Parts: sequence; C-alpha cells; structure tokens
Amino acid sequence: MKIVVASDHRGFQVKGRILAQVAELGHETIDMGPVNADIVDYPDFGAQGARAVSDNEADRAILICGSGIGMSIVANKFPRVRAALCHDELTAEMSRRHNDANVLCLSADLLGERLTSRMIEIWLGTEFEGGRHARRIGKIADLETPDDLPAADCTPCS
Repeated sequence: MKIVVASDHRGFQVKGRILAQVAELGHETIDMGPVNADIVDYPDFGAQGARAVSDNEADRAILICGSGIGMSIVANKFPRVRAALCHDELTAEMSRRHNDANVLCLSADLLGERLTSRMIEIWLGTEFEGGRHARRIGKIADLETPDDLPAADCTPCS
C-alpha cells in the first residue's frame, strides 16, 4: 500500500519513527511534512495528507499532532476520507474492521512509542469486515454528496 504520513511540529519526531516502521512493514511511504520541528499549523499538513487519500493518490494516511484531534477534524472534511482518532489497540483495530478508516490520527503527546508502533501494525494489518458495516459506510458516503444540502446564506454577519 501507499501510505502518506504527515504531522505538525508536535508530531515531527513521531512522524519519523512512523515512516521508518511503515517502510519496514513493506509499504511505500510518502512524507508530506513538515521537514523540521519548526512551528507549523496542523491544518496545512493534515489537509495535504487527507487530500492524497481523497484524490486516490494514496491508499491510506497517518496524521499526527499534539492530541490527534485537530488532524482528525481536518481530515474528515475531505470526500472519501474516514479518519479515526485512535488511542489504543482496540480503537485502531475497530476503526479498520467496522469503519474502513483510511486515515489514522494519532496523538504525539499522549501515546507511548511502543503503543503507537503496535497501533500502526494493527491498523495496517486489519481488513474491513464489510457486510452490515459496508451498508453503514455507504450511508456515510451518501452524506458527502452536496445535492440535498441547502444553499449557504452568504449574508454577512453584522
């Protein structure tokens, strides 16, 4: 699989370890930055990673920021992206098995190195179960189509 990995400055060191692990597991990696630990804004890098999955340029993405929350919010703005913020082995497994998550969001500040490594191994190795879960994923995809969304009110606030 082709796996994009991106972070903000808080996740920069973790990103390096993840890139090495993903390559060691036999996957192609794409480093979407940042290139150093200088302060950056997570939406910029999260959007790049999520867009690569949304546009079918990558199979999956792993996004890291301080809490993982910001990356999750950003990633889920993109069509065909199902980003899951995971915090243990079970949530990593279930995000794939039941939700077909194609973006894994992780906390750089709240997870230890061994747990992060194990979560990535599980997440990359777990298949989507399909069945009743596929119907539910289809319903999520239906929400991404703007056909029945009301027109935005563009009146400026006073």
